[in-house]
Amino acid sequence: MVNILVVDDNKEIRKLMGIHLKRAGYQVFEASQGAEALDMLEHNPIHLMIVDIMMPIMDGFELTAELRGADITIPVLMISAKDTLDDKREGFRRGADDYMTKPIDMQEMLLRVEVLLRRCHISDRKLLTVGKWSLDQDTLRVQCDEKFIELRQKEFHLLHKLLSYPNKIFTRQNLMDDIWGYDSESDPRTVDTHIKRLRKKLKSIEEFDIQTVRGLGYRAVISK
Repeated sequence: MVNILVVDDNKEIRKLMGIHLKRAGYQVFEASQGAEALDMLEHNPIHLMIVDIMMPIMDGFELTAELRGADITIPVLMISAKDTLDDKREGFRRGADDYMTKPIDMQEMLLRVEVLLRRCHISDRKLLTVGKWSLDQDTLRVQCDEKFIELRQKEFHLLHKLLSYPNKIFTRQNLMDDIWGYDSESDPRTVDTHIKRLRKKLKSIEEFDIQTVRGLGYRAVISK
C-alpha cells in the first residue's frame, strides 16, 4: 500500500483530498502543520507528501527545505493559492517535485500523484508477474496456472518488494523500515529468517532467485 501524507492547516481540504486519494487506493495520513508532519514521518513509512505552503509555525517552504536538508527524498507535491512564477520558483528551489495552485482539481491531483510515484519507482500493483508466476496481494499467493504457494504476510511483502525492483540491493534496514515499519522494535536479523523461509518455500521456482550480497543485503535476480 502506498502511503500519502497530506499536510494542510485546513481540515476541510485535508478531508476532501483524503476522500479522493482513498478512492484511488492510497493509504492517507494527515497533518495540520509542519512539525506534526515531521513527527508523522518519523513513525510511519510515507511514500509521498502533499504540502500546502501557507501554514502556521512552519510553512510548506520551510517543511520541504527541512526534509531535503535531512536527505529525505520522498516526492513532495506542493500546493498553494500563490500562483506567480516567483512563488513556483521558490517552491522548486526549496525541494518540491511538483507544484499545483488552488483551487485544486482533484482529478489532476491524482494524475500528478501517479506520475510522481511512477517517476520515483513507487508502485502499488496488486498483481506482479515474473515469468510464468504471479504474486497476488489479495491472496498472498505466488501462483502459476493451477499451482500456488501460500506465504505469510511479511514473507509476501518482502518478496514483492524485492521482485518489484530486480537487481536492486536492499539492506536489511531498508527492508525493515519498509515492511515492518520505522518504529518496529524487531531486530534487522529477522529479515534473514524470513529470507530463509522464502527460499525454502520457493526452491522449485526457476524464474527468479533471492541472492545475498555479502556485507550489503539482498536482491532479487530474474532468470532470462
